[in-house]
Amino acid sequence: MIRYAEQGDWDALCQLDRHVSRQELVSLIALKRVLVLTEKDELIGWLRYNLFWDHTPFMNLLFLLEGWRGRGLGGQLISFWEEEMKTLGYQQVMTSSLANERAQFFYRRHGYVDCGSLLLPGEALEIFFRKEL
Repeated sequence: MIRYAEQGDWDALCQLDRHVSRQELVSLIALKRVLVLTEKDELIGWLRYNLFWDHTPFMNLLFLLEGWRGRGLGGQLISFWEEEMKTLGYQQVMTSSLANERAQFFYRRHGYVDCGSLLLPGEALEIFFRKEL
């Protein structure tokens, strides 16, 4: 089941999502910017987003727990999110991936196209993707 995260998901997300502060996670849940994927009421994955330039939905994180990957669930989360963004009136969405990560191929398979990159000292190239809804 895919749904927006609720306050009751906070503890599990805080333990699992090490890429965002606890305070920010509270704000994101309140803003309905976190989707969770559950199986029998157990959290098995989530998607977090924000707004790039304050007007374009940008997927910051798509994560599935080990053992749940490779089953098409990430694609389901993305599709759900894209439909929600379309319903909210957005015409495109964005995300990014490091050039040394396999995620770039996943996003391309789901219709995302390269639209730029960023190279920071000591880091792999960050590739930006966009998708028209």
